[in-house]
Amino acid sequence: QMLLVESGGGLVQAGGSLRLSCIVSGQTLLTYSVGWFRQAPGKEREFVAAINWRGTGPSYADSMKGRFTVSRDNAQNPVYLQMNSLKPEDTAIYYCASRYGTTRSLVSDYAYWGQGTQVTVSS
Repeated sequence: QMLLVESGGGLVQAGGSLRLSCIVSGQTLLTYSVGWFRQAPGKEREFVAAINWRGTGPSYADSMKGRFTVSRDNAQNPVYLQMNSLKPEDTAIYYCASRYGTTRSLVSDYAYWGQGTQVTVSS
């Protein structure tokens, strides 16, 4: 079992940046991956980015490429999601999640979830 805690959300103006952090604890001796997802009001939860436990092999949703960067320094906490050039449509609750095994992009692939952190982008 793994426990995840996100932080770093807040209110930012359009064009600004935020960096979210995710602390992963618990049974982390096995190979695992961490994903970032987001859910806007009235919408389904969607994949943002993912990275493996070593901090290599990042993957992104097509719409996030170039603006968002997921990173992790040599298997150390935290896992970061750097978000640049933010837009009002990026407003959502952002969640980090983990799974044993390689990175995936489906919500159903991840067994462990944080409580989420609110990101609000004003126009």
